Amino acid sequence: MAAYIARRVGQALLVVWLAYTLVFLAVQLLPNDPVTIFLSADAAADPATIAAMKAQYGYDQPLIVQYLAQLAGLPRGDVGYSLASGQPVAERIGSVIGSTLALAASAFVAAVVLAVALAAAATLARQGWLKRLILNLPPLFAAVPVFWLGLVLLQVLSIQLGVMSLFPDGSFASLAVPVLVLAVHVSAPIAQVLLKSLDHVYAQPFIDVLRAKGASPAWIFYRHALKNAAAPAMTISGITVGTLLAGSVITETVFARSGLGQVVLQAVTAQDVPLVQGLVLLTATAFVAVNLMVDLVYPLLDPRILKSGIHGAPRALAA
Repeated sequence: MAAYIARRVGQALLVVWLAYTLVFLAVQLLPNDPVTIFLSADAAADPATIAAMKAQYGYDQPLIVQYLAQLAGLPRGDVGYSLASGQPVAERIGSVIGSTLALAASAFVAAVVLAVALAAAATLARQGWLKRLILNLPPLFAAVPVFWLGLVLLQVLSIQLGVMSLFPDGSFASLAVPVLVLAVHVSAPIAQVLLKSLDHVYAQPFIDVLRAKGASPAWIFYRHALKNAAAPAMTISGITVGTLLAGSVITETVFARSGLGQVVLQAVTAQDVPLVQGLVLLTATAFVAVNLMVDLVYPLLDPRILKSGIHGAPRALAA
């Protein structure tokens, strides 16, 4: 187990380093350096001002010096300074990330619960028409755009019914509705993979043995089938982190919530490259961290992963 954990942590650190390197190289491919891009809309900016800001932010140094200096700051959480506000990027992101994390985490939990509920309802349904109806819900959820669903619910709940405010007011509805909007979309791939995995599990001989012993369908599902089908669904849950964060930004914009959504809009509008770079690194790190946790949970669901060394088996099944 120790070797498995060390290998997974090492792979996670390698992915974060590669993500940082790719982001750094992408910035270098821009037509100009970040300071020049940021000041391009300022008619009052003269060459002396641009040169002073380049020296202040270190963009006058050779590329290898910039790369190593920024890389050395990553373990400390130092990802540079925002050109628009002068704040450290980590401090600017940290001031609003709490709201986004609350939204994303709540939506993730709701998405998993919704996916499991759909899988249970489809598996245990006795009527064929009801099962077909439930099986068609995940593709429908995936097809509905997050922003469209958010706007529709705002129109109905705020303007027509008046049961919630157009702007966040601290009420339960002001958090529950954005969570529901995001959870509906995120639950779709999890439910689809879980249903496919359940089909594979129900085709195994041990299910027939349980039925022969008189076990009820609900007992078979909750005590045996769900656990054996969970690994591929967990893989997809980890992969949906990118979708979850992107959806959080869109949802915050639609519902006027303070969070990373506003920071992203401000950074892109102001052409604040260091802040955009920090946001990209944050997304990559969150993606890697969640997938690392998923990898560490795999052996608890299937100890054969440690014994056989087939660490990619759950991911291959999910694919």
